[in-house]
Amino acid sequence: MSTTKKTTQRQGFKTSEFIVYPAHGVGQILAIEEQEVAGAKLELFVINFVKDKMTLRVPTAKIVSVGMRKLSEPAVVKKALETLKGRARIKRTMWSRRAQEYEAKINSGDIVAIAEVVRDLYRSEQQPEQSYSERQLYEAALDRLSREISAVQHVTETEAVKEIEAALAKGPRRGAPKAAEAGPEAEGEDEAAVEDEAA
Repeated sequence: MSTTKKTTQRQGFKTSEFIVYPAHGVGQILAIEEQEVAGAKLELFVINFVKDKMTLRVPTAKIVSVGMRKLSEPAVVKKALETLKGRARIKRTMWSRRAQEYEAKINSGDIVAIAEVVRDLYRSEQQPEQSYSERQLYEAALDRLSREISAVQHVTETEAVKEIEAALAKGPRRGAPKAAEAGPEAEGEDEAAVEDEAA
């Protein structure tokens, strides 16, 4: 295999680089290995996911199909943080349907879609408790989002979570006392914009 072909297959990914693998979140390429499988040489990325104590070996030729990507640009992270400040959008569908949609967004590897899940499932202290499954999805989305923000901004995950929570707190009327809602748009709208199935 010529060097050019190898480099093309690697899609510009290099050893020790942090990447996003949709199904697992942020990982780091530890090495690029060659293995012989059924007489053919196969080039593999060895990717380590520290938090999950897991190492994956992914054929370099497969990275496009699995959706592996480089870390988001700072501008995209900014967009994700802006998304957190928006109004939560909750569809009037059964929870099982919504849970599937949230799960698909979390595993899409798309940082803005993940931010939407965090925003839609976020509960401030003044709000009703979440169900166990809501909490689990919220934690999973928050974990993915904070890991990527921490890798892009070179901050700790704790600092990234603080940044996310600060953005969420800026959302519309999050936990604001009801008396303060004298604004014209407050009428008939509760806590989150509710979309109908057609949306």
